[in-house]
Amino acid sequence: MTPQEISLVQSTFQKVAPIADQAAALFYARLFELDPSLRALFHGEMGTQGKKLMHMIGLAVNGLDRLETLAPAVRQLGRRHAGYHVKDAHYETVGTALLWTLEKGLGTEFTAPARAAWTKVYWLLAETMKAGARDALAMQARAV
Repeated sequence: MTPQEISLVQSTFQKVAPIADQAAALFYARLFELDPSLRALFHGEMGTQGKKLMHMIGLAVNGLDRLETLAPAVRQLGRRHAGYHVKDAHYETVGTALLWTLEKGLGTEFTAPARAAWTKVYWLLAETMKAGARDALAMQARAV
């Protein structure tokens, strides 16, 4: 990622942060609209889940200029998500819901360059999480 892309993602996320609860609600509504089967992967109160989601996105966004320290934590998150039965195919739906949410939350400030930067960030993080999930599955297979 270029410094300009990182800056663009960070600055647009700062505009979403004040409406984090609404953004999370929009995200999950859109996610379950796109794939209702994903609802079964979530247990507990969705408001709490939304706070966790926005917190994790914030940590990731703020860590983009330190990818060497961010990547291991994201990979570990992927390992945990494997235990929640998240599949590789789910990441496409999550990405679609995330970009849609950013578009709704930012309006005209979600420019083509912002969309491109967020898309790049999302897939960088998603691929790192999927690698972590593969680690978890490999460890499970060895344990059997």
